[in-house]
Amino acid sequence: MRIAEKPLLKLEVFCEDGIRFEPKGPLAPLAQPITERINRIFRDEKPISKEAPFIFSTWIPPAPSLAFDRMLSAQVGAILKRRIPDQFSIAVIRGCPNRCIHCAAPSRKGDILEADLIKRSIGEALDLGSYLITFDGGEPMLREDLPQLVSSVDERAISACFTSGHGLSKERAVALKRAGLGAIRVSIDSPNASEHDRVRGRIGAFQDALSGVRNALDAGLLVDLFMVVSPSNIDDLDEAYGLAMELGAHELSLCEIVAVGRWSSHIDEVLSPKDLQIMERFHREKNRLEDGPRVTSLPHLMDPSLFGCFAGRRWMHVDASGEALPCAYMPLSFGNIGGAKLSDIWKAMGQSTWFSGRSACHMKDPAFRKAHPSLTE
Repeated sequence: MRIAEKPLLKLEVFCEDGIRFEPKGPLAPLAQPITERINRIFRDEKPISKEAPFIFSTWIPPAPSLAFDRMLSAQVGAILKRRIPDQFSIAVIRGCPNRCIHCAAPSRKGDILEADLIKRSIGEALDLGSYLITFDGGEPMLREDLPQLVSSVDERAISACFTSGHGLSKERAVALKRAGLGAIRVSIDSPNASEHDRVRGRIGAFQDALSGVRNALDAGLLVDLFMVVSPSNIDDLDEAYGLAMELGAHELSLCEIVAVGRWSSHIDEVLSPKDLQIMERFHREKNRLEDGPRVTSLPHLMDPSLFGCFAGRRWMHVDASGEALPCAYMPLSFGNIGGAKLSDIWKAMGQSTWFSGRSACHMKDPAFRKAHPSLTE
């Protein structure tokens, strides 16, 4: 299937045995090293959809599309050391009905970013090259104007939204789809209702998640079950996959717990190297299956041998007070969008030696945490 076409370069994708990209045209020899690297990473992967449009993941734009072309440009930029914020995420509200024990932004005060400021920042992120715009919180569904915010993302990027499922009614799901939202990421901490509710700090949170998934699917949205993996639920991966399959979710994304926010004092209660190997094996095994949702283990893909951690290098996050951070798990501000241009903030991040090359998560690095003691205050 042809997924990108320029006058001097065309890109075909083949899915017979894993995923393989093949460049064609006069510039194919120049593109070959890039596609070979991508092919090495994706040889054991499976897409969400092999039909047109080709959808690899909820984290990647469908192809063909302008957003997909921009993603390819970003990959070339990364190889050439040209910094592009592939992903721009913004916490549109701090309020949340839950009290998750691992929340990276534990304050539930009523900070709400102004709509015009959000829209301006999204426009600036798009100008910088972002191809994935993510709405975060708190609980984004608490904002009545969320569909209007989503509609400010133009065809240069795809948009996604994190939610606990609270407030994701049938009507809200339809409104978000009409506004152009591409994917919903519904948080699931356990396939067991009582355990999920315990982690979320609220009875009924599990049912909210299930209801939100069903409403999003009925509205035609891509649905990703997003699971923060910790030592307490690392043994529940197969059950979580079964739940995703039963619900009809398109993807199951796995993120490792980070010792920050409410979990900052639990520095020793994080995943071990053996746990990370279990997640990588799970990622590979499930993606070899013909049926069932795609699995994306973010720690596996963010390993320095593959893409490396995106924080401050290919990802910028804005919290609910407008502070621009390298990622949602690193409360280290490089400026506030209320008084600075996003391009200047992004440039400042790039001047930090911590974000100069592929690396593992800095929040797991004792040297980084020692150099920034305020991160755990």
